[in-house]
Amino acid sequence: MKLFINITLEIDTLHRGLITLNRPEKHNAFNELLIQELTDALDYFGKITDLRCLVLKANGKSFCAGADLDWMKRMAALDQDANYQDAFKLATLLEKLNAFPRPTIAIVQGPAYGGGVGLIACCDIVIAHEKTNFTLSEVKLGLVAATIAPYVIKAIGQRQARRYLLTAELFSAKDALDMGLVHQTCNDSDFQEKTDKMLAQILKGDPKAQQITKKLIFDLETTISLDKIKTETSKIIAGRRASDEGKEGLNAFFEKRQPTWTKEFAKK
Repeated sequence: MKLFINITLEIDTLHRGLITLNRPEKHNAFNELLIQELTDALDYFGKITDLRCLVLKANGKSFCAGADLDWMKRMAALDQDANYQDAFKLATLLEKLNAFPRPTIAIVQGPAYGGGVGLIACCDIVIAHEKTNFTLSEVKLGLVAATIAPYVIKAIGQRQARRYLLTAELFSAKDALDMGLVHQTCNDSDFQEKTDKMLAQILKGDPKAQQITKKLIFDLETTISLDKIKTETSKIIAGRRASDEGKEGLNAFFEKRQPTWTKEFAKK
């Protein structure tokens, strides 16, 4: 594994991958190195065949404060083509995170602004501290949240996006929960408990079934036409019923025991 400067990587005994943003002195703001390191980390974890899930979290007071101001100053001095190449790298990172083949969980312990909201919107499950604030602040800087917009709109819907992308106002964890950006909120006393419970819940599912389910969710929205939904979804169900994992899961249910893929977790 390569050495990273702005993030840390870990794989625990339950085969869960952990990426931690580690620029606390800069509120984990994006710069070109952080973007590249996150992209490399996703590529690295994506090649681990027995990875169960991917957890994205951060050190320090903030989850991610969006763009690093020093980075923005450097990019403002460059021409449009250089800025395009730079923006394309961020878009590539978001695409990789959004399409990561295993379940992804964002643990948001502090403020998330701009691109930080984009990272959250790309994850399958989001748990946030109840005191966390969010904002899509780009228009206040004369910019547009273009690279994160597709994922934010999918997460909170066009109606809410039209408000918060245009006003750049702060919104709370409760607002984020109501809009669908966040799935659970926690306070100081139950933050770790709820996080651990969600991570344990992920391990109860068959890894292959989870990967197929995640792909199906995307395919139903983008590639499977209405006239093919019946045939394609029926093929998927038939395939899983006939698979070793499908048979094991059903047998375990009827025999009132845990399926094989949870045994390692149960020992921990």
